[in-house]
Amino acid sequence: MSYKRLGNYIQLVDNRNKDLQVTNLLGINITKNFMPSVANVSGTDLSKYKIIQKGQFAYSAMQVGRDETIRLALYTDNQPAIISPAYSVIEVIDENELLPEYMMMWFQRPESDRYGWFISDSSVRASLEYDRLCEIEIPIPHIDEQRKYVALYKGVLDNQKAYESSLNDLQLICNSYMDTLKNKDLEPIKNLVDLVDNRNVNGKISNLLGINVNKVFMPSKANTTETNLAKYKIIQKEQFAYSAMQVGRDETVRVVLYSNDEPAIISPAYHVFEVKKESKILPEFLMLWFYRPEFNRYGWFISDSSVRASLEWERFIEIEIPVPDIEIQEAIVTIYHTLEARKRINEQLKASIKPICPVLMRGVVQNELMANAN
Repeated sequence: MSYKRLGNYIQLVDNRNKDLQVTNLLGINITKNFMPSVANVSGTDLSKYKIIQKGQFAYSAMQVGRDETIRLALYTDNQPAIISPAYSVIEVIDENELLPEYMMMWFQRPESDRYGWFISDSSVRASLEYDRLCEIEIPIPHIDEQRKYVALYKGVLDNQKAYESSLNDLQLICNSYMDTLKNKDLEPIKNLVDLVDNRNVNGKISNLLGINVNKVFMPSKANTTETNLAKYKIIQKEQFAYSAMQVGRDETVRVVLYSNDEPAIISPAYHVFEVKKESKILPEFLMLWFYRPEFNRYGWFISDSSVRASLEWERFIEIEIPVPDIEIQEAIVTIYHTLEARKRINEQLKASIKPICPVLMRGVVQNELMANAN
């Protein structure tokens, strides 16, 4: 085995969407994955777009130097898609000499991205044109060796995908169970919660948080230089933060359950509330209901017609929520906690898979060095 010029093994393909039969428009992100295109194609002639088939690569020569990433992605779906005419479609000439999956594994290496950045041109877009990509040399072992490396990587990847699929099943169970409750034992939110207004009067708490549209706390982007944080509201574990603003614009009711042990502070414009001790509803169950897309849509529907399309507190607390028996709530919350724990494990699995390609390819390089030494 020795390093071979990549251009000897690949070729360009240019099949256009002339009959407009393919409508699935995709782009490539910097992690070398396909994603739905964000381009506005209204009034665009999609017959000029390029068709990509399973086993082919989409390649963007632009901004390799800026992003320090060779934007190359292997298409693995059975149904064809279309990509921008600015992209190149590449295919392997002979899969008995070079496997597309093996080639993709090589370009998953950070070293490949750094080298692509190094040889990119000095244009404004810092491009790595196709002709220059073809000059890159990669180790190409015997096809049987390539199959071994690919099978090992795909085996790990398939296990992770199977685990991820089980998460979808668990999510479906949780959503379906919640859906059966929507017309039973309804109570307005005002019967279930109390407002809380504790201020950071001594200024001891500096962890300032905001709420995003995904109902997650995040470090606040507000410039608090010379701001009096004594006016900010304190939020404790198992309390909720609520923002009445822009519900109509974002089609999201920004309400989040705080779960950390250490208190934080939030904007005085937010409301802080907690479940009443006598209301017989779990905070986690209430938050699960707030997560529902139906809840967001209803909040958007009843938001006012102001510039900020707000859902003021008085209107928010009139929304009715089901309050099933505590045993049912506990069962649903247990499923949810299991789901969240498994999601974290899945993210860890995906993070552990990422270094596998560089490790396997390092083995290829070491074998090449040993062969040359002998």
